[in-house]
Amino acid sequence: MNIKNQLFWVSSFIGLMLDQLTKYWIVQSLYLTQTIPLWEGVFHITYVTNKGAAFSLFSNNGGWLRWLSLIVSLGLMALALLGPRMNRWEQAGYGFILGGALGNGIDRFASGEVVDFLDFRLIQFPVFNLADVLINIGIVCLLIATFGKPAHIDQTRH
Repeated sequence: MNIKNQLFWVSSFIGLMLDQLTKYWIVQSLYLTQTIPLWEGVFHITYVTNKGAAFSLFSNNGGWLRWLSLIVSLGLMALALLGPRMNRWEQAGYGFILGGALGNGIDRFASGEVVDFLDFRLIQFPVFNLADVLINIGIVCLLIATFGKPAHIDQTRH
């Protein structure tokens, strides 16, 4: 069976599973606000929740984000099913974005907030999660797909 844009589906599924498994592990293993230094002062695992978007944006009024996650997810699935065959970078990029959008969307629909735990303290970065990482990796893949193509060189001689 030949599935159109197969890498899209594989990357979104693997991304979603990794995101949900890591969040489950954090919720089951730590209490809220608990932190475990992996590299003291540089990188910690810290269990916090976030009602907003990435890096706590819109945290005071983020209820609409669950619907945005759903719309983005449905749009990406429609693109993969109904759109053209994508190259590998596009498939991986859109797939990782879907995995991240679904991961955070599931959290928002289930509990109204997202579980965050990746805490880079060296640069005072807001705590985030694997879904956020997946979305950013997806964006990088799409940038490579867009700008990483070798320029076409016209080798005809006049």
